[in-house]
Amino acid sequence: MDVTVALDARYAMAPDGSVWSQAGMARAFWERYLEVFDRVRVVARAVRVDRRPEGWLAANGDAVIFHPLPDYCGPWQYLRRYPALLAAIRPVAAMPGAIILRVASQISNLLEGQYRQIHRPYALEVIGDPHDVFSPGSVDHPLRPLFRWHFCRRLRHQCRSAIGVAYVTKYTLQRRYPSPFMSSGVSDVDLPREAVAEAAVTHYSSVELASTRTAVRTANRQGPYRIVTVGSLAQLYKGTDVLIDAVARCVREGYDVSAVIVGDGKFRPLLMARAERLGIAARIQFLGQVTSGEPVRRILDAGDLFVLPSRTEGLPRSLIEAMARGLPCIGSAVGGIPELLEASDMTPPGDSAALAAKIREVLGDPARMNRMSLRNMAEAQGYLNTVLADRRRQFYRHVRDYTQRWEKGQRR
Repeated sequence: MDVTVALDARYAMAPDGSVWSQAGMARAFWERYLEVFDRVRVVARAVRVDRRPEGWLAANGDAVIFHPLPDYCGPWQYLRRYPALLAAIRPVAAMPGAIILRVASQISNLLEGQYRQIHRPYALEVIGDPHDVFSPGSVDHPLRPLFRWHFCRRLRHQCRSAIGVAYVTKYTLQRRYPSPFMSSGVSDVDLPREAVAEAAVTHYSSVELASTRTAVRTANRQGPYRIVTVGSLAQLYKGTDVLIDAVARCVREGYDVSAVIVGDGKFRPLLMARAERLGIAARIQFLGQVTSGEPVRRILDAGDLFVLPSRTEGLPRSLIEAMARGLPCIGSAVGGIPELLEASDMTPPGDSAALAAKIREVLGDPARMNRMSLRNMAEAQGYLNTVLADRRRQFYRHVRDYTQRWEKGQRR
């Protein structure tokens, strides 16, 4: 049986039909569905390009096919291209097989509307929360409160109507968007064993952890301190502006800190200007988009502290990957982050003063940094692909079997 998966990711499509991904939604991601389904049909936006973008990863191939949609960015472009999007999506509704919508997502909402009209069953993978996406400071739009109410209401309805729901959190999204049917808490993060640090690297010393010789960071006691963050700059969801403000506060307090920002998007020029205006441009390094896997791990290994001051999250892959490298981590208390970090390692979203104070507090306590490192590595091992694979397969089998019964009933 085939499965159609709809999501808001953006891909590049070359003239020969090859599809390329800039980050973590490449071919390896879609192989998890092939453990249960015969083929995966991906419904997502695609930008037409002349050739493979440098450093991008192959996304399609045997048993992974793409149904490209017109590209758009932001609500105004979405509205202008709505007729073209709807025309491109309508043929998908008639295609056979199972359906999994990755929500909250405008593409998934469009497709769900088509399925609802023909009373066709679908399942969900809930990977984000519109309540946080449209929180104050996350989106600068006069209709933000209306968007927040509408999309939260829409997601609650979808979860009540779906034949099954897989949430990326253990309990956070489940409480806000409950499902009366089959549901599962299974993270989207799929750590390979090599993502967990097991050998000494810069600032590391070896300790025993979970009966395995592994690594825990020995805190840098004198500076300069190198803070790392990873996330898209297409919106301000990841709070990169808050981090820049916090670094400026730390520098004014006499701390020798700098920040490395991995990720790219339309807000990068504004963030660079912000660092310039605050007088810390030399301390903020914008690396742009970096290929996932080993290149990102090398950046994490060279850091002293990972900070993710997000305004909205599902369960952040970048945070778990940093924890797996033994980095002490600070995050904001949103989405699934409280499932990963202790309360003492979190700050309120959007509060640069609280974040700066937390950074100084952590960097000033080497013993605490070592404890954070050890705890984070142990926590991250719960997200190894070998741990999550069985739970994910069980959910996919439920979706497949339910769809087979429904299709059989339709043929009678």
